[in-house]
Amino acid sequence: MPTKMIDDSTNTTPLPLSKFRHLDHDGVNIGSNEFILVETVGRKRKVSVKEKVDSFYPWVERKFNRFCTVKTITRRLPFLNWMKSYSTEDAVGDLVAGVTVGLTVIPQSLAYANIAGLPAEYGLYGSFLGALMYIFLGSCKDVPMGPTAICSILTFQTLHGLGPEYGILLCFLSGVIQLLMGIVGLGIIIDFVSGPVSSGFTSAVAILIVSSQIKDLIGITAQGSTFVEIWTSIFKDISNIQLWDTIAGIICIVILIAMRHMAEFRIGEEGNETRSQKFINKAIWLIATSRNCILVIVSAVIGYYLYEHGETPVKLIGHIPPGLPSIQLPPFSVQHGNETIGFLEMCSELGSGIIVLPIIALLENIAVCKAFANGKATDATQELIAIGLCNIGNSFVQSFPGSGSLSRSAVNNSSGVRTPLGGLYTGVLVIIALLFFTPCFYFIPKTSLAAVIIAAVVFMVEVRVVKPIWRSKKSDLIPGIVTFIACLVLRLEIGILIGIGLNLVSILYHAARPKISMEIKTSRAGVDYLLLTPDRCLIFPSVDYVSGLVTKHSIKQGIPVVIDCSHIYGADFTAAKVVEVLTKDFSRRRQPLFFFNLKSSIVSIFEGVQPKDFVVYYNENDLDNLLLNYRCRNG
Repeated sequence: MPTKMIDDSTNTTPLPLSKFRHLDHDGVNIGSNEFILVETVGRKRKVSVKEKVDSFYPWVERKFNRFCTVKTITRRLPFLNWMKSYSTEDAVGDLVAGVTVGLTVIPQSLAYANIAGLPAEYGLYGSFLGALMYIFLGSCKDVPMGPTAICSILTFQTLHGLGPEYGILLCFLSGVIQLLMGIVGLGIIIDFVSGPVSSGFTSAVAILIVSSQIKDLIGITAQGSTFVEIWTSIFKDISNIQLWDTIAGIICIVILIAMRHMAEFRIGEEGNETRSQKFINKAIWLIATSRNCILVIVSAVIGYYLYEHGETPVKLIGHIPPGLPSIQLPPFSVQHGNETIGFLEMCSELGSGIIVLPIIALLENIAVCKAFANGKATDATQELIAIGLCNIGNSFVQSFPGSGSLSRSAVNNSSGVRTPLGGLYTGVLVIIALLFFTPCFYFIPKTSLAAVIIAAVVFMVEVRVVKPIWRSKKSDLIPGIVTFIACLVLRLEIGILIGIGLNLVSILYHAARPKISMEIKTSRAGVDYLLLTPDRCLIFPSVDYVSGLVTKHSIKQGIPVVIDCSHIYGADFTAAKVVEVLTKDFSRRRQPLFFFNLKSSIVSIFEGVQPKDFVVYYNENDLDNLLLNYRCRNG
């Protein structure tokens, strides 16, 4: 029903009417007062401090009772869901997958520590406790918690040579920030990272990691944290290239890529294999999946043989301390000579990486969860809490930050993992390696570990997404390409922030420039009117633009104007003030302006500024009556 709001501020009747009222005008039924905002005027009672304090305890009690419900507890401790129906088949699947991932994570962890610029043992330190904790806290069965390529390169750029103590503190602080974000529900922050920006960032990280491993692949010394710095340093020392390191590294890369493709080889027709064919296919798949472990073992054997015969043509990892790390608090201060560096100063030296790394780790983890969710919803809040607590726990065993790894998750999934309990066997394998096999790690060539990383991350370069983005919306390539270039030229955290900034600018631009369809229509009574339909909400960046278009086309056409508000789901004070000016202008020109299907909540916002001749209607009959009344008044 149409509603016409009349300003009674100049009303001289002895009994004042309400500020806005609904009237029948010239016999036209203008409707009810359904959308009138009514406020009770009166002095509010002042609440004392004691009453506020007394009300705090019931609030805490309500929150605690809400948290202690079975639904909330099972959501925050996901193992309570799958544990009730755990079966023998689940146990076998988890055992096979956990051992397979363990054989992958050990060589990768040694290599990721090298990427982070830390001694090799720190990669192993971060690969067991977090994996065990994730069993109880994680919501995705495929995620093996531990060091990742992205977290490692971000750790390297954040530490810039500060030392292991800073890496351990960074792990603790990352976990605390992730946990706090999870508690207050800030998992929504990942929604501000679009697909093209994420692809640009991931591709730049892959190229950066490959560049950082070139020095070990060819046996030279190089430094730098950005793409330009690394390659400048490589070219400066390229004259010291080691022939045997280079040959061994290239051979290792070729073998790893060949074994990766070997996993796709099958004997017999799928679904109709004989028992022997199934066994052979499974054996081929297991060998291909364990390629990193097999390559590192063979390289270590060759390294040991050469070392025993007094020849060391390739650089070896060297000594790794045997045994498990001591459980202790993260270092909140460090001693440099006679100077003690306190906690705040350490945080200052770590810089913006303290904030950026936890967010990127969450983004990586959520990407893994979504990749293997099979259409199910991903609980970003629970994943924040899970990886936050895992990183806090890892910091007590001297680890650097970690997250869920996409490559290891793929191995986990293809190995038939059933529940997060597969992380138990992965963690146990790493513990066994630390207790009994660290002397063997001495003989692993650095070039073979570099090959393991290069062969893994080179497939992270997301060239495949360029063509679909180009076909669907070409402008989306801009933030992706800018992010890619910025992450290579600048530090990674600056690059990703530039990409997110471009996303926000794009969102704001579209909010400030809504599309408005314009059409001249004729009512059933034969009256022409201009129909304008904005496609989104009216808020301060867009109202002036919309008002300008409405004014321009209404003056040009000189006929009644109808604004279809069906798509306007929100407005603010600035929009209300603009509508006030707009209705005054139309009233001054004696040109009707009607609002169709304006939501009651927005009507209340507009009424707050008392617009003149503010008319709202909700069906075609009301519009016909309003337009007919206009034609009768104007002859």
